[in-house]
This record gives sequence, structure tokens and C-alpha cells, in this order.
Amino acid sequence: MQLGLVGLGRMGANMVRRLQKGGHHCTVFDVNPANVTKLANEGAEGSGSLEELVKKLQKPRAVWVMVPAGKATESTVQTLAAAMDSGDSIIDGGNSFYKDDIRRAAELRKKGIHYVDAGTSGGVWGVERGYCLMIGASDAAFTQLEPIFKALAPGLGSIARTPGREKTGGTAEQGYLHCGPPGSGHFVKMVHNGIEYGVMQAYAEGFDLMMHKDSEALPEDERFKLNVSDIAELWRRGSVIGSWLLDLTAMALVENPDLSNYSGFVEDSGEGRWTIEAAIEQAVPVEVLASALFTRFRSRREHTFAEKVLSAMRFKFGGHVERPTGG
Repeated sequence: MQLGLVGLGRMGANMVRRLQKGGHHCTVFDVNPANVTKLANEGAEGSGSLEELVKKLQKPRAVWVMVPAGKATESTVQTLAAAMDSGDSIIDGGNSFYKDDIRRAAELRKKGIHYVDAGTSGGVWGVERGYCLMIGASDAAFTQLEPIFKALAPGLGSIARTPGREKTGGTAEQGYLHCGPPGSGHFVKMVHNGIEYGVMQAYAEGFDLMMHKDSEALPEDERFKLNVSDIAELWRRGSVIGSWLLDLTAMALVENPDLSNYSGFVEDSGEGRWTIEAAIEQAVPVEVLASALFTRFRSRREHTFAEKVLSAMRFKFGGHVERPTGG
């Protein structure tokens, strides 16, 4: 299948590579011409503008947008829509606010253009592991674009099947899911990222507690000098709290046990805030998720070992480079 892809950053470029490996043809554009040239040298078809990209695609066209949420996404979607026709599709794979998706879908529906929101998780590792896709779309758009979703998703892989899942059918165990109408994909991804905050915070606080068990404030016989790198590795082996986030933490700790190469300044993305706002709207208590978000705010004023663990995890799964202390 032919697909246009706009935004060739860490994830966008790797998605092109995974799609091409799966036999799909990608026509690409990025505001940085060097990124286009690099992917063109790897077999993609380059474009010098959004309008040129649309012209190079065969109808019904499909363009996947991987640019920062907000003004960049809005401008890109509107420019593409002006150049596209009825039956074409625009997929937003970034981290847009789900209410913006609902609005855009309604606007583009008047032109007969399908708008699809695809919450995408996988970070810099997705080119090898595949991307978990949470999709909001009409039934017709999902069916038309499913070959793309299937190529990007991880598939069954080596993960053991959930007992009984073989009887239920569906695509969830393949790593992609039609969650509902436009907006639902990014809503699910928003909650996913809110949970991510909470899980990361739990690991970070636990490792911080162990790191300071040799504090002089404790009685001498209660002080332990614990090897947190070894403990992270230990917990990966059969522990009930094993996870990919723990795998990444273990990787960072074996590289540098005191994480001195991380500032402890931890950014938050829009989804964490939006998750709390949604909880307020729905009167649903999310104490852990809210606390994790506020801890990220605090990290910009004081930096503990816990914040350095958070910073290390963000770099490992997404390539996020935090600002240096005082920056």
C-alpha cells in the first residue's frame, strides 16, 4: 500500500523504515530537507512540500502525520485537507488532544475526507519491536487502512497469549485496536500515558528509597549499601513487577549506577495533564496519576535520585533528552 508520511523525527523516520520493510511504499515530507534526503536514500520517495506529497499519491490517498501536537498538527492537517479529495484519509499519529480530533473529524467529514487518530506507543524501539496502535476511526476508514496498522504493529511476537483470548478474536493481541470513532484512539493513548506516569513514579520512588538506605540518619545496624543496578536486574527475572519500563531502568543503571549523566529535570507531555482534566470532568479519582504529574512539576526545582530514574526511563524508551539542571 502507498502511504504519505509527514514528520521524520525519531518515530516518524523509523515508522517509514518499518513500513518499507513490510512491503509498503512511503512518500515522505519534513520541514528539514535533510531528513527527507536521508529517507529517500533508504528507498522512500521524497517531497518538497505537503502539496507535492499529496500529488504523488494515488487515490484514495492516505497521509500519516507525525508532528508535534497543537499548532503544528493543526496547520499540517488543514494544509493537507485543502489539497485532498473525498475518499482520502488523514491519520494523526502524534499526541493530539482527543477533543481536537473530534472537531477535525467533523470538519473533514463535510469534504468526504476520513480523519483518523492513531495513538502510537513504541518510542525509538518501535522500528524493531513494532508500535502499539490505539485507533479512532470510522469503520470504513479503519478497514481501508488496516494493512498499514498491521504492518506497524508488533503482532503476536513472543508474548504468551492471554488464556481464553484465542476464543474472542479481534486484533488487540496483534498490537493494534479500533477503539471507536474519531477521538477515541487519542483518548485511550492519553490514559495510557497517564498510567505510564504513575508506573514510572512508583519505580522511581522505590529505587530512591533503596539508594538512600545507607543514610547516616539511620541507626548504623539498619544501614544497607544496596546495589540498585543488581536489584533492577533481579526484579526482571520472575518478579511480579517486571515490565519493559523496568528493563529500561536496569539498562540505565548498569550503564551508570548513580545516574549522574541525567539531570533529574523531568518534562511532562500534554497527555498527563489532559488525563487529570478528563478525570475531573468524569468525577473519577486518579490520585496516583495526579501525584505523578505533580512530581514532574517539582522535579524542575529540586532533583532527587527518583527524578534521575524518571529521566533515564524517558530517554531509554523515547530518546527524550531532558534540559540540564538550571536550564
